This record gives sequence, structure tokens and C-alpha cells, in this order.
Amino acid sequence: MSEELRWLSTRELAAKIATKEISAREALDDHLARIDALNPAINAVVTRDDEAALARAGAADEAVAKGEPIGPLHGVPMTHKDTHDTAGLRTTWGSPIMADRIPDSDSLIISRLKAAGVNTTGKTNVPEFAAGSHTFNPVFGTTVNPYDTSKSASGSSGGVGAVLAAGIQASGDGSDMGGSLRSPASFNNVVGFRPSNGRIPHTLPGNPFAWLAQSGFMARTVSDVALAMSAASGPEPGGPRSVGEPGSVFDLPEFGLGADIEPDLSGVKIGFSPDLNGLLPVESEVHEIVAGTADVLSSLGAVVVDTIPNLGDADEVFNVRRALDFVHSWGPLLEKHPDQIKDSVVWNIEMGLKLTGADVVSADRARARLHGEIERFFGEHDLLVLTTCQVLPFDATIEYPTEINGVGLENYLDWMRALCLISATGCPAISVPAGFSASGLPVGVQLVAKPGADVDLLRMAHAFEAATQIYRRHPQLSAPMP
Repeated sequence: MSEELRWLSTRELAAKIATKEISAREALDDHLARIDALNPAINAVVTRDDEAALARAGAADEAVAKGEPIGPLHGVPMTHKDTHDTAGLRTTWGSPIMADRIPDSDSLIISRLKAAGVNTTGKTNVPEFAAGSHTFNPVFGTTVNPYDTSKSASGSSGGVGAVLAAGIQASGDGSDMGGSLRSPASFNNVVGFRPSNGRIPHTLPGNPFAWLAQSGFMARTVSDVALAMSAASGPEPGGPRSVGEPGSVFDLPEFGLGADIEPDLSGVKIGFSPDLNGLLPVESEVHEIVAGTADVLSSLGAVVVDTIPNLGDADEVFNVRRALDFVHSWGPLLEKHPDQIKDSVVWNIEMGLKLTGADVVSADRARARLHGEIERFFGEHDLLVLTTCQVLPFDATIEYPTEINGVGLENYLDWMRALCLISATGCPAISVPAGFSASGLPVGVQLVAKPGADVDLLRMAHAFEAATQIYRRHPQLSAPMP
């Protein structure tokens, strides 16, 4: 296993393939060797496509040799989240009901990655139906944290977070309804970006008017997230909420290879509170680490104040919309397979089925008030900063934390409320590494910008990352080569 290749960024690897410094076949061989060596310890990669990937790597090298036009991710090997359809390759959602499902087409995010040159190598683990921020299911078992394999890698993009932290790959696709990109980013010391609605459009034949769940990316650096967004975002026919700007808006000089721009947040006004002024219970070590990021932001020239938006309506908005989306997605399966779906998913579907017209109207009115509050806040501030996860990575043998600081939690969503509240606002949000606990467990900080300000958010996150360099602390996970 090459340590040099193991920790290359996606940008660096793509550049080396394009200039023939490394062949696509060599990159793939190294990637597959890392899966062989490291995956037994973390159980993150659950489906593989080695033979087809080898053929694609050969074709990628031939294209480079012939001087053919190539994409920005040409020949880069990548596993994908097991909720994103991959044509001809099993996509299970971690459910026994779909354990043998093989789609005949790609999800939009996958088709765009492939168009950019990505070489699909397999799929990464998820919770059953991507429900909950701990990655375990009855089909593939539990994915664990590379920094401590007794701990959770979070979820639902937990398999992605674990392969990034372990050094199997540098970037990966995921999705985020209640924090499923941001939470595993925090637990695995990587970056997780939830874009604004329409950046990566919802399209037919699914639910093109959906807004609570978003496809997005995780990576070891903000720069690589920007690269992936440049390849995968942009308008799409059949996506009625598509943002009109092309993916190229994410191609900025400060994200490029060799960029030597001093991190600077001069003039940026930040509303800051690790626990949203007491709204959230937060473990003491997490609170302390996130609180310490205020000094970093101030040192970069930002004006940091304790003013935050009133998110009192966000719980209602999130809970009602999530329940309705679960009915839309999984209600028919519950009717056919009531004994093959985990209890928390059944609970969420049944919550949606019990909603009345008055409940939905009330949630719509709450969303209108919440939108007005977000508009007001971001009319005066550029950024909201809070904790990403309210707890440290927890014991991988439990389903979810049931209390924080002695405060009991009612259901499987409550421990991730710092994320759910932000999802309800429709704002783009990103988790960036913020530090480590005394026991060596990662902690992330969550940065939030106004809807549509995705590029500005990545710029600000990039400045924080450049000033701290916390992402460079890798786990000591290792295994003998087969």
C-alpha cells in the first residue's frame, strides 16, 4: 500500500492520471488493495465491481495515451453510497427487501460523476433505508469508525465517511436529510457538504419537488468537495427546482492545485453559538472544542457575535416534512413487508400516515415563518456557526444515544437535532474538522449560509480549514497487505 497515494487529494490524483504520472490502472490497483487491507476492520465497502472497474481503467489509460478529451475526474476510482442507483450494480439501501436489487440506470449524481470520468468500484454501507445517523443494517452489518473501531462512523453516509478517513479514497457522494453528510463528516474528521436545494436537482421519475433531502459530497478537504460539486451540480431537464447556475461556479482559484491564498475572513459577520443558546444539549468536550473555533474565526478577521436566528419553528417543519417523505418513499413497502423494516423506519412512516390536513397546513405556516427568520438573520450576518454533532462518536453496538448530559432523548432523531434544525431551514451547511477529544475522537463544526450561497460557504469553510489543518490528522488504522 502506497502511503503517498493513500493520502492524495482527488484533485492531485486526477492531475497525476491526466499527466501520465500515474496510470488509471495503477490508481485502481492501489485503491482495491486498500479496500482489501482496510475494509475488514471497518466494514464500509459492501459491494465491489473489480472486473468492470479494471476494464474501465484500461479504457481511461487508452484515452489519455491517445490525447482524447478527458473529464476533471478522469480515471479516479470511487465507491458510491448504497442509496444512489448504479446501473448494473447492486443498490440495496441496507434493506433485506432490496438486498438483490440491481438498477438499470444511474442516479443523477452518479451519472454526472461518471461523465466527469469517475471509475465506479463499488458501494458503501448505509443504515436501513438511510434512516438514522448510525450505519448498521441486517444485510451487511455495522460500519465502524477508523479512529476507534469500537465507535460509530455515524450515518447515513457512514460508509463514505469511513472510507475517506481510512484512506481508501479522497472523495465520495452521499445524501443528507437530517444530517447524513454532516454527521459522519464530524465523526470521521472529514468534510461533509449539504448543498442548497436544486444544486444537484431532484428529477423525475422520483420526487422532483422534494426539498428536505439533498444529494451532496464528502471529502477530506473543502477543495475536493468543490471539485465534486463542479462536476455534479447544475440544471437538469426534469428537475423543476434546478438552480440555473452551472457547476463551473464552483471552479474558483482558491480551490485549485497549488493555490497559495492566505486564509481571510475579513468583514465576515458570524452568528456563533455551539448549542444555539441552550436550545441543544451538547456533550462538554464537544462544546469546548466547538467554542474554541470562535478564536480561529476571529483571528481570520471575522466579526463573531452571539446573535443567532430563532429556530423555534424548525422542529415542526422538519418532523412533518420528514414523515411525509418517508410515506412517499417507503409507505408502499411497509404495506407489503411490515415485518422486514426496522422499528424506527416504521415509526417514521406511521407518523406520516397519522398526519392530518391541519398538521400539514400548520407545518407550512411554520416553514413560512422560519423562512422569514432566516432571511432576517442573513440580511445582517454572513454565517451561522454551531456544533455539528452534539455527542462524540458513540459505542457502535447501540442504535443511537438515549441521553445527553443527563437529558433523556425521545427518539432516534433527537441526538442529531443540531443537524435536523438546519435541514429545515433549507440553508446550505457544511461540517469541517474542528478538533479531537482527549480520547482521540473527531469533532466537527457546522457552518451555515443563506440559501443559494453555496460557493461563499465553501470559501469561508476553506479559510477555516486552511487556518487549522485539522484534516491532516489521520487514524492509525492499518492492516497487513493480503
